[in-house]
Amino acid sequence: MLGLEDFPGQGTALVGVLNAFYQPKSYITAAIFNRFCNDVVPLARFPKMVYLNGESLNVPVEISQFSEHILKGVSPSWTITDATGKTIFSGTLGKRDMPEGNGIPLGMVKADLKTIRQPTELTLTVKVGNYANNWRFFVYPEHIKEADAGVIVTDRLTDKVIASLKLGARVLLTLKKGTLKDEYGGNVAIGFSSIFWNTAWTHGQAPETLGILCDPRHPALKYFPTRSYADYQWWDAMTHSSPVMLDSVAKGLTPVLRVVDDWVKARSLSLLFECRAGKGKLMVSGIDLLTDMAGRPEARQLAFSIKNYMKSDEFNPKTEVQLSRIAALYKSTNR
Repeated sequence: MLGLEDFPGQGTALVGVLNAFYQPKSYITAAIFNRFCNDVVPLARFPKMVYLNGESLNVPVEISQFSEHILKGVSPSWTITDATGKTIFSGTLGKRDMPEGNGIPLGMVKADLKTIRQPTELTLTVKVGNYANNWRFFVYPEHIKEADAGVIVTDRLTDKVIASLKLGARVLLTLKKGTLKDEYGGNVAIGFSSIFWNTAWTHGQAPETLGILCDPRHPALKYFPTRSYADYQWWDAMTHSSPVMLDSVAKGLTPVLRVVDDWVKARSLSLLFECRAGKGKLMVSGIDLLTDMAGRPEARQLAFSIKNYMKSDEFNPKTEVQLSRIAALYKSTNR
């Protein structure tokens, strides 16, 4: 963290949790900030942030303790809650004194996730005395019923796929990373993390994007719990993707999943958008939703959610795009 506030020099760096006038931004409060930036901070060493419900949660818990005094007779406790605040699991880690130090082990959080039957966002909260810290993680069903029936899933717009669209098919076109032409977004350096300082000052250092923006209530995301911004369940998608420049495809396209661009360029970028094509309905994904799906549970769950939406009556895009415009997205060697 270079500073608390945005820096107006060197081409403008909107890097602060406060603006240039030391006013708080809307995405965090002082109370939340103090959970992970304080003299005493509970710590959790998650091996990963996405689990299947056939797994068990085993997370070592520690504490950073640099208060003025030894914490005497504290009883660390933990809870795991769902998005509604309902407690799913809980436990204690034993009463003790906490001397000064960093990375002091407190014990292990353990939970059998088999009772989580639906895709779920969970929050682990660890409390030590008056101090608490929390982490969101995600659990998906290990076995999901495939939703391919009625939806053609392809990474290439072949003559057969085009013919199917002309006859009224529903097609999920998922682009492999590296197949998108530069003029349509193939050269945009997307990243799960945000821009460092600013791209003008760092000569275009990647990443040059600022995360995603979506409506969590969109039916395409019904089985993929999310907030309006990216949490760790989006890391896989954003590292297997290329954002599409919507204005280069057609005017009037509204993205299901928008990529927030560099504040200097402000291009209309998307990882997921829908349109009519021929007599058919088309969902275009800048995320690769075909490669190594067995090893990518987040991608598998996201694809399941999208396909369920595409099978439903809710999938009814309004904007029509010529198939030639969709075909033009590809580099010539990948058509």
